[in-house]
Amino acid sequence: MAVETREFRAEARFQRVSPQKARLVLDLIKGRGVEEALTTAAFTKKRIAPVIHKLLTSAVDNAKYLAGEQGLDLDVDNLYVKLALANDGPRMKRIRPAPMGRAFRYQRRLTHIVLSVAERGAKAGLVTKVEEPKAVAKASKATKAKVEESKPAAKKAAVPAKKAAVATKKKASKKA
Repeated sequence: MAVETREFRAEARFQRVSPQKARLVLDLIKGRGVEEALTTAAFTKKRIAPVIHKLLTSAVDNAKYLAGEQGLDLDVDNLYVKLALANDGPRMKRIRPAPMGRAFRYQRRLTHIVLSVAERGAKAGLVTKVEEPKAVAKASKATKAKVEESKPAAKKAAVPAKKAAVATKKKASKKA
């Protein structure tokens, strides 16, 4: 049985900031937990950051309200920012006076910001503890015991051989 995770949205439309500038803050909070995202938005020194903080708070409040209305079991501590978009809104065309009676046109950009939060679900197939079958466990213990028995014997045989070779070299150097 597949359990669908619900998304809870909040939108702020016609914000007087360019989408590029809004995306700078939205990229900081995208994919983070709600608490961490709220803290990040609160302490970011961009003009749009308080608007995004307010919008994120609104999305969390929407989640709480809808969960209560629909009888959903929602853990607010388990919410994360699933979607954070800054789309183009309409542009306001303006004219700036220029030298010699001319005029330069420029555009004031507006942004539609969309935030969506969802509950982080437990990943299917995630194994926290591996239990070995009894037959495999017994076989692996037996092979480990065999390996451990063979290792010390090889080391003990190699060490005296080296010491004997060093000792014969010292004797030969003393005789000369």
